[in-house]
Amino acid sequence: MNSNKEQTSLFRRKPIAESEDKGLKRVLGALDLTTLGVGAIIGTGIFVLTGVAAAKYAGPGLVLSFLLAGIICAFAALCYSEFASTVPASGSAYTYSYTAFGEVIAWILGWDLILEYGFASAAVASGWSGYFQSLLSGFGLELPHALTSAFSPEKGTYFDVIASAITLIIAFLLTRGVKEAARANGIMVAIKLIVVLIFIGVGVFYVQPENWHPFLPFGMAGVTTGAATVFFAYIGFDAVSTAAEEVKRPQRDLPIGIIASLAICTVLYIIVSLILTGIVPYQMLNVSDPVAFAFEFVNLNGLAWIVSLGAITGITTVLLVMMYGQSRLLYSMSRDGLLSPVFSKISGKGQTPAKGTWIASIIIAVFAGFIPLGDLAELTNIGTLFAFAVVSLGIIVLRRNHPNLKKGFRVPLVPWIPIISALGCVYLMTRLAPLTWIVFFIWLFVGLLIYFAYGRNHSLLNPNRKNR
Repeated sequence: MNSNKEQTSLFRRKPIAESEDKGLKRVLGALDLTTLGVGAIIGTGIFVLTGVAAAKYAGPGLVLSFLLAGIICAFAALCYSEFASTVPASGSAYTYSYTAFGEVIAWILGWDLILEYGFASAAVASGWSGYFQSLLSGFGLELPHALTSAFSPEKGTYFDVIASAITLIIAFLLTRGVKEAARANGIMVAIKLIVVLIFIGVGVFYVQPENWHPFLPFGMAGVTTGAATVFFAYIGFDAVSTAAEEVKRPQRDLPIGIIASLAICTVLYIIVSLILTGIVPYQMLNVSDPVAFAFEFVNLNGLAWIVSLGAITGITTVLLVMMYGQSRLLYSMSRDGLLSPVFSKISGKGQTPAKGTWIASIIIAVFAGFIPLGDLAELTNIGTLFAFAVVSLGIIVLRRNHPNLKKGFRVPLVPWIPIISALGCVYLMTRLAPLTWIVFFIWLFVGLLIYFAYGRNHSLLNPNRKNR
């Protein structure tokens, strides 16, 4: 008897009718969502990860790595689109799993995404700092060495003041209102797309086909490991679905925004990786700024400076969307009673969760300033892949439990596409390092302790919940 009550408590599901909230302003359209997705997807992937993945894992076969990751993402995007149009609420995979699997799985997904968004934001802020300082050096300006990088006494650095500062600036922009943030994001997306197109248009004339031989220096194993590594570059469309409660027509616009942003970025990734490895021998691409380095390699230093500026703009949009997704995830979990109510308090003219945004942003700023986070891409990837797999399987459960539910978008060939999506994500997870799995499980274990200590007792679905 008690075990049955326990099961009901742990796997209680949120009714779909309760998933929508009226606290946030509906101001975003399909174009806003598409630029939001492009803003998150194009940035670190093109401007940083392409070089490392080519040099260490895939060689010129990096184009196949992006194609493989893009295909798996496409299947997952179809599943996200159905959920987004069916459950038009903030929270992304967390909210979807709450309606499909129940509370404890939703908590695991939410806690997983807190890791993904939070540490990805800190890592991106650190990358932004590196590009910005490189740009400053071109003008003969330099910060005190102690403030140029994360805590590393042997190198004489103690705090990355630029990484911390850009995090707080983005937080200020987000608290001003989502429409204002989306407008700024749209301008920056346009700038970085122009820069990417300049690289493609100019770089194609400097391609040396012999650099593509051997095309698979590390074999297909290198291609799949490369796909698992560059998966970090695709996490932006997940952030699009967190905007559900601020979309004018979520049933129509969310699927358009998710699928369009993914399609645009996949094509650009493939073209850029092909040109990049055609200009520079893949062995030389293990640098922090591979796209700018490619122009320097062929003595186009002026264009290299423009690319660096575009990279700064591109990484800014990634940081903006990642922090936006983090704040909306915390908002949703708090509104459901699983986290402190401070994260769901709406305030200001912009009608945003300002206090929660500032709390999360200050923590991210501290991490970005003190901790070197260059190796956290794999940890972010395993969290993302795990979320995508659960969401994909959730479509099968949703169809079984709600066969007559009205939807704006439906995944074709169910259950096969969701199953292929989940298997593809799990396969890429197996290509990640064992240490990544260990840290991931430790993070989930800590999250479960917090759930049983606080979230379960304060959940709005708990009839005996404690007052918050």
